[in-house]
Amino acid sequence: MPFQPTQSGNPKGRPRGSSNKASSDLRKAVLELLDNNWDSIQTDLKRVTARDRLNFIEKLLGYALPKLQSVEVSAELTSRIEGLSDDQLNRLIDKILNEEAS
Repeated sequence: MPFQPTQSGNPKGRPRGSSNKASSDLRKAVLELLDNNWDSIQTDLKRVTARDRLNFIEKLLGYALPKLQSVEVSAELTSRIEGLSDDQLNRLIDKILNEEAS
């Protein structure tokens, strides 16, 4: 069957959570570059200012560590709070205030 512009071979797309091959390959290349040149990188880092050293490290962390995703929990919390009685809410507030005072 020939390619149709509005139909892909994978209509649902890449599965959620699966790794992106291009990003994975780039991450591996950066880590390999660092491994192969670690001694000279350490020498160079000693010659730059603290600010430049931190900028360098910060930029590299994006390749070495996965990015954190923000999580939305307010809807669940709101629905749980709305289900509480006035008495339960008052006890919860008192408990929070007492823990803060401790």
